[in-house]
Parts: sequence; structure tokens; C-alpha cells
Amino acid sequence: MRSIAFGDFLIGLGILFVLEGILFAASPAWMRRAMKSALETPDNILRVVGIGSAIAGLILIWFVRR
Repeated sequence: MRSIAFGDFLIGLGILFVLEGILFAASPAWMRRAMKSALETPDNILRVVGIGSAIAGLILIWFVRR
């Protein structure tokens, strides 16, 4: 049986795919440059940005669910 949390997770994943698809369709050259830039960025910077994004997402979810 699916839980509400799993349904919310799938909706969030779907929104992620939609937004990513729109970015690639609207500006493939910009997305290509962004990916090249990410490849050249040091691991520690990517980790900090990733952790910061995850924390910001959790805070946003907490505020919406509260």
C-alpha cells in the first residue's frame, strides 16, 4: 500500500523531471555549459552546494507541511 509520503516523493520527482526537461528544451546550449562548469568545479564546492540545497529543500518542505 502506498503511503502519502511516497506519493509526495513521486510528485516531487515528477516536478524535478518536468523542470529539468523544460530547461534542456528551452536552452540546450546553456545546459551544456552548466554541465561543463559543474565538471570543472572542485568536489568540495559541489558538496557544499549540494548540502546547502538539501537543507534549503528540507526547510521549505517543513514550512509547507507545518
